[in-house]
Amino acid sequence: DVFEQPQHIGHKKIEFHITTDIPAVLQINSGKEEKNGERVNLYAATEEINNTGFGRIFPAPSSNDKMETEEEDDEIPSEFISRRDLEKNRLSREEMEKFSVFKNYEPGDPNCRIYVKNLAKQVQEKDLKFIFGRYVDFQSEVERNMFDIRLMKEGRMKGQAFIGLPNEKAAAKALKEANGYVLFEKPMVVQFARSARPKQDANEGKRKK
Repeated sequence: DVFEQPQHIGHKKIEFHITTDIPAVLQINSGKEEKNGERVNLYAATEEINNTGFGRIFPAPSSNDKMETEEEDDEIPSEFISRRDLEKNRLSREEMEKFSVFKNYEPGDPNCRIYVKNLAKQVQEKDLKFIFGRYVDFQSEVERNMFDIRLMKEGRMKGQAFIGLPNEKAAAKALKEANGYVLFEKPMVVQFARSARPKQDANEGKRKK
């Protein structure tokens, strides 16, 4: 009796073996022609949910990015740097703090001229025009004439430049977007150029004291 019972159990195990379900799964994936129509619908429904899920998550931000880049491409000629490239090669605030040139950084008083320092030896006027030319409307003769680049290549002022832009708004935008941009492996320090007015105010303050 002891030996007969496990034999029957063994037969029962063989009868209820999982191998009977495998062809049904294969048929669902291949032909979708079995009676298991409900299972097929479940698989199809889950696939649709997954597809719609991925569709909702990923295209939404990418479409916004495309809209922004399209607007930028329309406004700014391709001969100048794009905003995306500026952001990619620009240091973050945390990274700027690691460089000594940014320790006592102050933007200065807003005006239409900006001052750039910490430029690499290889930098030429065309490199600065490529970056800061995006803030000038070259279709306007007035703005073309106001756009001016003075790159210092000799003496104490070497590695520095003064750039004249059409107005304070353009200069402020250039300062915000280009400050910390890494050009030839050196981050640019962009500030508003000093005018004569702050110097006079400083002299008056000294006289009062």
